[in-house]
Amino acid sequence: MNYSYWELKEWFTNIDFTIVGSGIVGLNCALTLKRKYPKAKIIILEKGMLPQGASTKNAGFACFGSLSELIDDLKSHSEEEVFNLVDKRWKGLKLLRQNLGDQNIDFQQNKGFELCENISFYEECIAKKDKINKLLKPIFKTDVFSTSDNVFNFQKIHKNYIVNNFEGQIDTGQMAYELLHKVQQLGVKIINNINVDSFTEGSFNVSIKTNRLDFYTNKLIVTTNGFSKQLLNENVKPARAQILITKPIKNLQVKGTFHLDKGYYYFRNIDNRILFGGGRNLDFKTEETTVFGQTKTVQNKLEEILKETILPNINFEVEQRWSGIMGVGNQKKAIVKQLSNNVYCGVRLGGMGVAIGSIVGKELAELVN
Repeated sequence: MNYSYWELKEWFTNIDFTIVGSGIVGLNCALTLKRKYPKAKIIILEKGMLPQGASTKNAGFACFGSLSELIDDLKSHSEEEVFNLVDKRWKGLKLLRQNLGDQNIDFQQNKGFELCENISFYEECIAKKDKINKLLKPIFKTDVFSTSDNVFNFQKIHKNYIVNNFEGQIDTGQMAYELLHKVQQLGVKIINNINVDSFTEGSFNVSIKTNRLDFYTNKLIVTTNGFSKQLLNENVKPARAQILITKPIKNLQVKGTFHLDKGYYYFRNIDNRILFGGGRNLDFKTEETTVFGQTKTVQNKLEEILKETILPNINFEVEQRWSGIMGVGNQKKAIVKQLSNNVYCGVRLGGMGVAIGSIVGKELAELVN
């Protein structure tokens, strides 16, 4: 696309803040910055026609951790760290809902259900259920986790589910649309189909080199999460998540959000369809990539679980498949920090972008001065 001199001059001069990445963190950062500095000139650079990170490609889980995931986290994190993780996720979800409104993001709190493949795993989780409930009670004021019978008639799993009474789901497309609309209304410019190749910091500003042109900004804020290694030397690895969605299924009885195999598989209902993702644990090395796409290994496993566990004796067809790139590391805590005088980052959301993206964006904006 060719731009005139006047367009380039208007959009790329006297820039106060440049945000790289138009996902949930970048948009919330822009939102907070614009409220903090109403007269500031803010631009967001996005390499795709639409947001390309995990924000709009995820499964739409408004979650903060299944019971088995939190039990697993306690093996590498202290109780205080796990408490703080859940507290931040819950506060982030409340901020998301407050900013955009439940109706505008199709928020539904239909509960979350963890499915256990065998009785020993189920009993291992149940043995620590009370401990986790006690740990989280200051946040939720009541028990988060309980149990229920196999009301959905799934196959090849233990007869009882572990229920997360506070888990919900959203429409991530609607979320992104509302956020984009909100920041644009405030005067933030979003420039699509532009890729940041590198940046160089000077005494008073940052020089940014892109595939289209070079320009200067007073402050640079990187929110590219799983893609951040391309610009930053931070402890963040990309992690691809593969997802599929079925065509509408008549009289679909499944309702809620569901986790299998310690959360490595996850599915939910949407518009009489099943949205199903996961399988990264089948081949961690291959899925440690910033390349979008699918593999036969993962897709075949997703279809097998759909056919044998989730929708036994029900005919279904897969309508669409896609993938998203998460940012993960050896710690679950997001990296939100000032890297130098004029450069900041908010990355490594650990697959919890819906839950913590709003609050990470807000914290990031509050760091900038």
